[in-house]
Amino acid sequence: MKIIHNRGICIGCGSCAAVCPKHWKMGNDGKSTLLSAKDLGGEKYELDVSKIECNQEAADICPVQCIGIEK
Repeated sequence: MKIIHNRGICIGCGSCAAVCPKHWKMGNDGKSTLLSAKDLGGEKYELDVSKIECNQEAADICPVQCIGIEK
C-alpha cells in the first residue's frame, strides 16, 4: 500500500498532523510533511506502508485532498 502526498497543493491546515502524527508533521514552510517519504519530484511524495493506519483519516479530512491512498 502507498500513501501519496501532493505537497504542492497543500494549504497547511494541519489536519493530517493532528489526526496522524505518526506519519505527518508540519514543515518549517507551513505545509505538511509525510515522514520518511520518497521524493518523486514536483513536490510529490510517496511512502510504502504495510498498514494504512490513521492515514486514511488524514486523507479523508484533508480539505484540498492532497493525500492519496493506494491499496
